[in-house]
Amino acid sequence: METYKKFIERKSKDFAKEKLVKMRDISRKGKNYWIREDWTFLPQHNYKRKVFIIERLKREKSIRKQKKGEIQYRVGYYIVGKNGRAKNKWVWGQFCPMIPQKDFKKLIEKAKKEKIIL
Repeated sequence: METYKKFIERKSKDFAKEKLVKMRDISRKGKNYWIREDWTFLPQHNYKRKVFIIERLKREKSIRKQKKGEIQYRVGYYIVGKNGRAKNKWVWGQFCPMIPQKDFKKLIEKAKKEKIIL
């Protein structure tokens, strides 16, 4: 299984190559497009199979009448899967992230220091 350090290194390289992010609209009637401007990762201090991320995204194209260029932040996590096809593979967390208090503070401070959060 890939360590969190190798995962972060690999994912950062992937993100640097492919900055366009496509997301299905909540209406499920189309997609919205964002440019991933920057990001930072932080492994959970007491569970190294979970890595948090903050991304700075700039709106590129929307199926709604929303302003191009708007900045939004996405907070999420990757986790090592335990079942089926995802077993022992890093996958995007499906649910709202639960972050230990210690890690939340560290993640926000890291994102500010690295100028992810403007």
